[in-house]
Amino acid sequence: MSTKLLACDFEVFGIVQGVFFRKYTQKQAVGLGMRGWCMNTRDGSVKGQLEGEEKSFNEMKYWLQTKGSPSSRIDKAVFSVPIEISTYSFKDFSIRR
Repeated sequence: MSTKLLACDFEVFGIVQGVFFRKYTQKQAVGLGMRGWCMNTRDGSVKGQLEGEEKSFNEMKYWLQTKGSPSSRIDKAVFSVPIEISTYSFKDFSIRR
């Protein structure tokens, strides 16, 4: 039996720019075997997409809601409703500029 692959969009609000949030997010995502991307927005948040196996997916969501980079302050994290996907759309987890 194969594990479910899930995908969702996310946006994290708070002090998440200028604190290496994207770099730490990429490091965490790669460590969990996640794929997708993240980027800074003009509004001061960080948004992106996640794809991964259910267990890693849930761990990554929890990390984005509660941890972040050491200097960040997360006020809230918003996620779209996860959808089940049959194959990955991304080859890795990247930082977009």
